[in-house]
Amino acid sequence: MGTVPFVSYNTGSLPQPPNSPSRQLTVSKAYAEAGIELQTAGFTNIVDTSASGTDTKWSDSELHAAMVSNFSLWENVPQWKVYLIVATSHVDGWRGIMYDQQGFQRQGCAVFYDAIQGTDAARQRAQLRTYVHELGHCFNLLHSWQKDLADPPAPLGPNGGLGDLSWMNYVQNYQPPPPAPGGEAAYWANFPFQFTDDEIIHLRHAFYRNITFGGNAFGVGAAEIASEEFADRTEDNSGLKLELRSKDVYAYGEPVVAEIKLSTTDLRGKRAHSYLHPDDEMVQIAIRKPSGSTVLYRPMIEHCVDEAKSVVLTAEHPAIYDSAYIGYGKDGFYFDQPGAYQLRAIYIAQDGSRVVSPTHNLQVRSPHTATDEEVGELFMGDEQGQLLKLLGSDSDALKQGNEALDLVLDKHAEHPLAVFARLVKGINAQRTFKKLAVDKVVKVRAAKPQESVSLLSSVVDDSTAEKGVDNITLNLAMRRLASAHKETGDLEKAEATMDKMVDVFEQKQLKPYILQQITADAEVEKAVLKQA
Repeated sequence: MGTVPFVSYNTGSLPQPPNSPSRQLTVSKAYAEAGIELQTAGFTNIVDTSASGTDTKWSDSELHAAMVSNFSLWENVPQWKVYLIVATSHVDGWRGIMYDQQGFQRQGCAVFYDAIQGTDAARQRAQLRTYVHELGHCFNLLHSWQKDLADPPAPLGPNGGLGDLSWMNYVQNYQPPPPAPGGEAAYWANFPFQFTDDEIIHLRHAFYRNITFGGNAFGVGAAEIASEEFADRTEDNSGLKLELRSKDVYAYGEPVVAEIKLSTTDLRGKRAHSYLHPDDEMVQIAIRKPSGSTVLYRPMIEHCVDEAKSVVLTAEHPAIYDSAYIGYGKDGFYFDQPGAYQLRAIYIAQDGSRVVSPTHNLQVRSPHTATDEEVGELFMGDEQGQLLKLLGSDSDALKQGNEALDLVLDKHAEHPLAVFARLVKGINAQRTFKKLAVDKVVKVRAAKPQESVSLLSSVVDDSTAEKGVDNITLNLAMRRLASAHKETGDLEKAEATMDKMVDVFEQKQLKPYILQQITADAEVEKAVLKQA
């Protein structure tokens, strides 16, 4: 995909621990040192991306479609075969992702060349670490700070796992117990290019289905988690507060979206990382179901952020927000039965602190009518869940899911849940869609801006009337609507949509600093729209 795959790195090229011998490491040799033999399939597929022109960025949706349609060695059985895509770049700037979904457990990953490319020693080192890290997830190795959430739970290393010198830690997150220094420089100065002892035990001695590709899901199945992991902390000196919010009551089949808020309790100012979305796995969300079981929300596609991104929370700007669709993940639907649910989240702070949110309660009500039940069922298939998660897809593997959403719009266009079908279809129509064909040639479906304008305009109208999507999703929908107007050649309507976005949120009486940010973002977006 317009990339050059990594070959090898000499560990003596840059400073390293004195007890770590210099050697030429390939990805296979890194695993060989852990006692695992990796063999290539004997060939590397070169993808012809000429049809995509200057569009070299790949979305989760496009990568998912490429994965399920092009892994020629894939079978829905446990097997020692794994697929790695070296893509140009991700639309959100990630370094790597790992796929894990029902029927496709840990069988593939992707790394993004533009984020790690280069021939100098530092870049080669980063490429080696990224490849080993993503394949480590395929072997069912969790991030260093997540191991206590596995089934069965594993002990965390120093400082809640952030002090691990491992391929599975984030370089920028490395933070041994004080007063030892942390961060990227400290990580590389001490990293021996090895897995930890516990990780090696897993790689060499795990039960077959817990490690083989296509076996148990990442973290091992949809098992319950220990609820004490999300219990109140007896002492919290983080200076941060985490909160979950959502609607109080959801209809059967309605996508459950949680708003995550991180605020400071120290108005002198507090620096924090800004990765709040649970798909980035610096925030974990536990869900207690009506049956009494407690499960962990786990993303269908795991994003490895692997980049420092922080914000200073102050009295003038005390909080940051994100929203996440948590109704579907690698274990399927989490809110699939009517009844009362309890949600709680943990935020992993930069210093290793674990900030726990208060319990958030929500209700999924039983269908009121036969139509409610029919529409709810049309949203409850696995393919529909994946489409909601990916915000649409052209994948042939999700054809039945798209047909179900089309049926919602054709037969039940006036039903309140139809807004979510329009959102998914509208966002997918607004973008081009790259499909990796079986002949390893990328084919591009052009954007359909007129269709997108029709669908997203309806989403905006419903949502401004307080019967559609949440505020953060509405912000996204209006940005995509503006882009669709621009693609139809109507720049005036595109700019007017951004002005309307400010007006809509002014009427919602948001906090002044939030409205100021929305206004500033709208002006930036208008400037981008004016560019050719």
